[in-house]
Amino acid sequence: MNTSEARYGGGVTLLLFILIFLPLLAVLINVIFPGLFFGQVKSSSLGLIGEIWNRPLWKQSLLNSVTLALGTATIGTIIGGVLATIRARWDFAAVKLLDMTAWVLLIAPSFMIAQGWVLFAGSDGLAHQWLGQTWVTSFIFQPAGLVFVMSLSKFPLAYLAITAASEWNIRQFGYAARLNGARPFTVWRTVEMPLALPSYVAGWTLVFMDTIGDFGLPAALATVYKFPTLTYSIYSAIYQSPVRFDMAGVLAFYLVLILVLAMTLLMVTLGKSRFDFLNARAVQIEKVRPRKAWLYNLLITIFLFMSLGIPIGTSAVVSLLKQAGGGLTPGNFTLDHYRELFSGQAGDHRLLGYLEGMYHSLIIAAAAALFSMLIGFVVAYMLTFTESRLKPLLQLFSIISLAVPGVVLGIGYIFIWNQKWLEPLGLHLYGTPSLIVIAGIAGAIPYAVRVQLGAFGNLSGTMLKAAAIQGASVFERMRDIVLPLARQSLLIATLASFGTSVFDLALASMLKPANYSLMPLVIDRAFEFSRYGYATAATVVSCGAVVLMIILLQAAGRLGFRWLDRNKS
Repeated sequence: MNTSEARYGGGVTLLLFILIFLPLLAVLINVIFPGLFFGQVKSSSLGLIGEIWNRPLWKQSLLNSVTLALGTATIGTIIGGVLATIRARWDFAAVKLLDMTAWVLLIAPSFMIAQGWVLFAGSDGLAHQWLGQTWVTSFIFQPAGLVFVMSLSKFPLAYLAITAASEWNIRQFGYAARLNGARPFTVWRTVEMPLALPSYVAGWTLVFMDTIGDFGLPAALATVYKFPTLTYSIYSAIYQSPVRFDMAGVLAFYLVLILVLAMTLLMVTLGKSRFDFLNARAVQIEKVRPRKAWLYNLLITIFLFMSLGIPIGTSAVVSLLKQAGGGLTPGNFTLDHYRELFSGQAGDHRLLGYLEGMYHSLIIAAAAALFSMLIGFVVAYMLTFTESRLKPLLQLFSIISLAVPGVVLGIGYIFIWNQKWLEPLGLHLYGTPSLIVIAGIAGAIPYAVRVQLGAFGNLSGTMLKAAAIQGASVFERMRDIVLPLARQSLLIATLASFGTSVFDLALASMLKPANYSLMPLVIDRAFEFSRYGYATAATVVSCGAVVLMIILLQAAGRLGFRWLDRNKS
């Protein structure tokens, strides 16, 4: 590794440490030294950690989160496993619809999906008032019902993880075992199950981590059903009076501890995975058309309607109604909620301005996407094309923020950037939009790194070595060799970061400046005050606008690349 590469490696490692690891470290330190970040150290013991068993709300939040995550991970993995097996073995029309729905659920903000379910299953919702299915309300608003709803929205993580491992044909090993006298159950127990188990454990762990760190569901439920979770209790501790930093710190500590255990399980599982069956003779399963393809199409379509159609469809319908519980009558339809969005005035003192919030969110998301792409580019370059000693740290920091919930990242940022001694330096960023941009960069970096690592993996390092021998600097190699070859992936990474940053409710809620409007807060505030028509109209317009922007920017990027190629030739 030469000096120039060492400088780049050290620079991005320091940057990731400040953006990602330092806030997490602050949360852990605050548990040992409560009040340290506010100049009021109360003790230096771990006694506060044990208080969770003496505080009913803290204890209930922990138990609810663990119960919800365990149930969702188990049922979501079963659903994902069944669908992945069907997807790998058979070919029918609804397969493409299944893949598309899985990606939409993966990208869609969880609070919007949860709000759709609340509007569907609430006492004034579609199921109760319109369809006469009164049992739906009592079924959904209980722990088992919440596990059911979360499983329908989180199963794509397990589905995608298991699908990737299910596409390889390993039947030759089973045939060999049968020729040696093994019974079918023995073949399944000793051959098929051990090879498939790591993908199931990986899927289960991913669903578990995503569920226990989810902020959208408890935020949507807060208006109709009391079900405290760790993430929502942390948020409440920061924004209640008096502010309870000790409570937030302890709950964040337990959340991080659970996530560390889950990530350890994931790493151990992946470490024990065997890939030696993927040799030169490995072949993918040849998909066949099932005899009753219509039945597969029907069942998959019904399931997809339940998982995506109900929450999205309910939100779209409610946005067109004067009264959510008024029924589907001609006199109850209106476009007033959409007109109110663009009137420039909220018309209700309880609501935040939509256009202002949308403008702020787009600007912040664009800045976060641009900087996260640049940082992710350098990180992916260092991980792929160099022998830097800092590669393990870069891997660790870039993965951590994938697992750390936005609420924990937010409270860590409050601890770090709300210091009085930073004021003379001009770095007291808490309460300013700049901190939301920085937090957005931290949240988007893992996606930017993963997307670019995939693209860089297809590039040969020979050209870079030849350029280095000819005297090209690291910057010149990045600019003249890697950038032109990976520009399409850079564009996708930027747009993906942009899309995820716009709808980040957790960071917006934790770090919002006073009297500052952001689009996720506009929707959440309207929903909180039962302005369901306004909230759903804002959801429909926001999602449509962001998707349209991503499509147009991607098309513009392709045209720009072609124009550059023509001028170059």
